Amino acid sequence: MIPKHKIDEILAATNIEEVVSEYVNLKRSGRQLRALSPFANEKTPSFYVVPEKQIFKDFSTGKGGNAVSFLMEHEHFTYPEALRFLAKKYNIELEEEEYTTEQKEAENERESLYIVTQYAQEYFDRQLQETDEGKSVGLGYFKQRGFTPETIETFSLGYSPNSWDAFTNAAKDKGYKKEFLEKTGLVKKSSKRENHYYDGFKGRVMFPIHNLSGRPIGFGARTLVTDKKAPKYLNSPESLIYNKSGILYGIFQTKSEIIKNDNCFLVEGYTDVISFHQSGIKNVVASS
Repeated sequence: MIPKHKIDEILAATNIEEVVSEYVNLKRSGRQLRALSPFANEKTPSFYVVPEKQIFKDFSTGKGGNAVSFLMEHEHFTYPEALRFLAKKYNIELEEEEYTTEQKEAENERESLYIVTQYAQEYFDRQLQETDEGKSVGLGYFKQRGFTPETIETFSLGYSPNSWDAFTNAAKDKGYKKEFLEKTGLVKKSSKRENHYYDGFKGRVMFPIHNLSGRPIGFGARTLVTDKKAPKYLNSPESLIYNKSGILYGIFQTKSEIIKNDNCFLVEGYTDVISFHQSGIKNVVASS
């Protein structure tokens, strides 16, 4: 639970224009800002932001409120999720305890999938940056592609060790449920051994896929071995948080440039997005 004084601090620090402009192309109209409604299909702008009152109003649907309300409507956040998002955006430290195993199990399925995917991204990042295998194999590949440390950090690139159960055991030790790990494709159930699970992305470099608000929702994983039987890329299966037809790779990292340029380039794959971004063309995404 977020204490009231922290909620007040978050709301005081939040600038609704900054928040909404990450999702909507706002244009100045006197003392207000207006845009086409993000909640309806319209040709005449009926969506307004009033900076001095820190509110928005969408006359096409009747929706309105502050920045928290906007995130709840647009991103389908719960109230605490919207506050946590804003706290992170404005560098406000929250006084919340880490999830216990019991709390993890009590989370609803959608949030549980977010939680295990976030853990996986952090795990793959540590493997890339802190292990000998990750540095020699994973970082070696990214450096060969010409990716800088800043680019690797921007796209949260990682590495899954070449082990059948390294990630599976690490997640198990942290108390994450196999049910949610399996639904995200992070672990798979063996068809040969009863009640046995193994890593879904063994020995691959990892490309986290983020939603518009920056939460990891899935992965693309590239093999680094020459094996005609092994697919070059593996991708997370569709789930409650990952709809392949509804997400664009790189949209979180590039959305501000897309809005700024009012233009977007669509390229073929993960590394194309990253290469374009690093070369200075940042309004670029790839389909899933």
